[in-house]
Amino acid sequence: MNDNTLIRPYGDTTGDGMVQLSFTLPMKNSKVAEGAAVQLANKMGMDPALVVHSQAMGEGFTFFVVYGRVNHLVDPSKVEIVERDYPLLTPKEANATIKGGLRRRLVVIGGCIGSDAHTVGIDAILNIKGFAGEKGLEYYRELKVVNLGAQVSVPQLVERAQLEKADAVLVSQVVTQRDAHVLNTKEMSAAFREAYPPTSRPLLVVGGPRFDETMAPELGVDRIFTRGTTPGEVASYLVHRLVTMKESA
Repeated sequence: MNDNTLIRPYGDTTGDGMVQLSFTLPMKNSKVAEGAAVQLANKMGMDPALVVHSQAMGEGFTFFVVYGRVNHLVDPSKVEIVERDYPLLTPKEANATIKGGLRRRLVVIGGCIGSDAHTVGIDAILNIKGFAGEKGLEYYRELKVVNLGAQVSVPQLVERAQLEKADAVLVSQVVTQRDAHVLNTKEMSAAFREAYPPTSRPLLVVGGPRFDETMAPELGVDRIFTRGTTPGEVASYLVHRLVTMKESA
């Protein structure tokens, strides 16, 4: 199947259009709530729709899993993604490029801004133990990594970046409501634009499961990484932007 083929979701048999949807309704777990869940699924284009799981989620809330058929087609040729435009480097290759190009260690600071106290994402990238079988950025001898942890205010982040003479700032936003991750990121990018001349601002990189990687220009950052990103991908990007591209400029 090529990328230009129109396709339907797959459930039991190819092209049957069957999908599974989960959501929470502000209703106690009851037959009426199940009927409301089916009604919602119908309005979303699932027909027929069947509640295959329901569970009370505290007083007055119920979590549902609904299984049903949709008639919508998907056109992969119209999907917009951010293609990786840099080579993946091993730690050895990254270290050698930094040492030969910068002739000093590349300084990276990171943390979770705002009220986000969920550091698993940023720790997976920065800490030496890493993620998905790859060592984190602390493992790279030519990187100086400063992990600020959780609930870092934007002024604190800017101040520390200036103190450390940071080349790159990595921010993680995992736990977020009401688009707080978007608002926090815009506040951060605005603060760095105000604090630095355009030519000396650190590279701004954000990541988290609720970001859309195509939103980087809108949010005022240089790159967005989404779920599943590995430390090696981040390290390779930093080396590409901060060393390789500057050498070729």
